[in-house]
Amino acid sequence: MREIIHISAGQCGNQIGTKFWETICAEHGLDNDGRYVGTNPLEKKGLNVYFNEASSGKYVPRSINVDLEPATMEAVRNSSIGNLFRPDNFINGQASAGNVWAKGHYTEGADLVDSVMEVVRKEAEQSDSLQGFQIAHSLGGGTGSGMGTLLLSKIKEEYPDRMLATFSVVPSPQLSDTVIEPYNATLSIHQLIEYADETFCIDNEALYNICQKTLKINNPGYSELNKLVSSVMSGVTTSLRYPGELNSDLKKLAVNLIPFPRLHFFMVGYAPLTSIGSQSFRALSVPELTQQLFDSRNMMAEADPRNGRYLAAAAFFRGNVSIKEVEDEMLKVQTKDASTFVDWIPNNVQSAVCSVPPKDMEMSATFIGNSTSIQDLFKRIGNQFSLMFKKKAFLHWYINEGMDEIEFTEAESNMLDLVSEYQEYQDAVVADDEQDLDELDNGVYAE
Repeated sequence: MREIIHISAGQCGNQIGTKFWETICAEHGLDNDGRYVGTNPLEKKGLNVYFNEASSGKYVPRSINVDLEPATMEAVRNSSIGNLFRPDNFINGQASAGNVWAKGHYTEGADLVDSVMEVVRKEAEQSDSLQGFQIAHSLGGGTGSGMGTLLLSKIKEEYPDRMLATFSVVPSPQLSDTVIEPYNATLSIHQLIEYADETFCIDNEALYNICQKTLKINNPGYSELNKLVSSVMSGVTTSLRYPGELNSDLKKLAVNLIPFPRLHFFMVGYAPLTSIGSQSFRALSVPELTQQLFDSRNMMAEADPRNGRYLAAAAFFRGNVSIKEVEDEMLKVQTKDASTFVDWIPNNVQSAVCSVPPKDMEMSATFIGNSTSIQDLFKRIGNQFSLMFKKKAFLHWYINEGMDEIEFTEAESNMLDLVSEYQEYQDAVVADDEQDLDELDNGVYAE
């Protein structure tokens, strides 16, 4: 099995990371101390991807928890699965990034990054065949965004041939903790374009809407939002954790989903999502799950796929599901909604089936889409960014940490370039000959 090292950075990253470990421990039959108590032999087979087996027979997550202040680490240690993690893999500073990206990236975070890399090396050396890293972080705060992206660049430098996947929580005005989120997010996206191989965009705005409109939770708190995130993270990583599945590693996933290296930002969706009151009225079936998967209301990014086109997509079904039925349904979607798929990439929807359902469920499905409509997300952040940047509002917090204004301008223009690349491929039609495609490619990558 090829190992993955998980890093949780910042408060949000640690919260969704803890929920993720809780979910996959339950799926693999592990108790809160990491001891195997399951009965299904399949559960045990893929354990080595995310866990090291200690000599005591306990399974230890290959997880590194990082924050610039001690409070978050204390919260993880005191959580129900606090005993699961290796004590040496908690790394925290004594200050805080104070929600400023520059503190996480250049000052406080830079002081701590070497001790994190030390632990990363130790975990990597203990792996037989490391396939890559996954980072859970938010783009709105200081540590997750600033230090999270600093870690990305350091890991890329040291392990250039390993895959780097990020679960990145995009800030939303509805759930805003701080007024400078658009600055932090834009500076982070600039780094993600350059250093990440795959970015699963999880948008607070969309999570909030799913909780309120679909799950009928009036005032969702972070625990409800984190539960949604962990179910989608568990779904996305299913094919990595169970043997014999399609897209069985991060590299294969990337090959199927990323037609151009910069366009590696994915929308994720999950089904079934039903309010508790209506659960008894629904029959779970492959057509029902497929219909929910491609429904814009189930997307965890506040962008409507109907406004763009899919460059590629993947759907993972779990439970007692017929492979033929899944393939038929996928074909139906592509035929019925042909206009939402680009016509110059044939067969651009992959599907995989895993017989192990999620805990306490009969079946579920997870969706990963590389859709040009994700540009809406970047436009939203870009608009908020430029409103403040025009007036140079709050800029002194960044300049005081040694940043230069030009970095803001570069980050903004890189994000705007990304938006126009998505638009260009959205408008592209099947070229009359190969020359047209070459011109299109050169045009997009001329910068």
